[in-house]
Amino acid sequence: MPSLSHVYDTLIIGGGPGGLTAAIYLRRFTRNVALVDKGNSRLRLIPVSHNYPGFPEGVPGHALLGNLTAQLERYGGSVMPGEILDLRIEDGHFVADYAAEDAPAGEPVQIRALTVLLATGVADVGLPVENWREAVAFGSVRLCPVCDGFDVMDKRIAVATAEINPVGHALFMRTFSADVTLFERGPASILTDDDRRRLDAAGVRYIDSPLLSVTLDAAMKPVMHTADGNDHPADVFYPMLGENARSGLAAKLGAETAHCDELVVDSHGATAVPGLYAIGDVTVGLNQIAVATGQAARAATHIHNRLPPALRAAQAASPLALHRAA
Repeated sequence: MPSLSHVYDTLIIGGGPGGLTAAIYLRRFTRNVALVDKGNSRLRLIPVSHNYPGFPEGVPGHALLGNLTAQLERYGGSVMPGEILDLRIEDGHFVADYAAEDAPAGEPVQIRALTVLLATGVADVGLPVENWREAVAFGSVRLCPVCDGFDVMDKRIAVATAEINPVGHALFMRTFSADVTLFERGPASILTDDDRRRLDAAGVRYIDSPLLSVTLDAAMKPVMHTADGNDHPADVFYPMLGENARSGLAAKLGAETAHCDELVVDSHGATAVPGLYAIGDVTVGLNQIAVATGQAARAATHIHNRLPPALRAAQAASPLALHRAA
């Protein structure tokens, strides 16, 4: 199998906000970085984020990714489009099989690195929603109550139950609206008597007939269709899709995983595998852009400090510098 000729300080897998931020930090530390991105960042789905610091008017997801990519390029870095198919350890190095996006069919290229940082995020699963991407882009279907609850103030809000803490998101949305309805995702209710009491106390309606599908009306607003034949219009729908972390590459090497395959890491983003790090949604914790970028800064700094020193080569002093020294 062909191999790139040198060993990178760090291979970053995933070019979302976390991966790009880590690459920017490491390039500013003068580290040799390869960043491979498959193009699956959930940030691309966000029409406008209003809770990412520094953008008082909000920032479209694609624009934030573009800004981060341009900032990386300023420091000599770039994104390698494609996929890491396999990751292993050989002779003290991490070895990854890289299939470039535009490469002809054939054997992948090997990338060798001293450390690896996963910023691969999560894959959504869940309910059938008509024209899902268009609905997300329009804002009638939303993915993150923490991110944008403020933006749907006093709207008619529909929420689907989640596997873990099924009523939690509906109760959370009562912060922002008095009109919240919780729909049962599965064929049988998983709510306890205590769950039902909490919903009643908060004034959240509960529809126990299973939610079969969601369509959009002429105004692009969601309509929930339940098994009892009823239709339930709303202004916005939070499907609480459920998710699985894209952690397979790390788990294969022995990294510890938790619920939804999320990786367990320490405060520096280190997994149980020496030299293997993870940040952002693929790890246990709060899935937020700001969290991912903060974790990236911490992990990248730790990686830099743990790697062999990146010593700057001596350069001849300029005439101006010599004049000042005299």
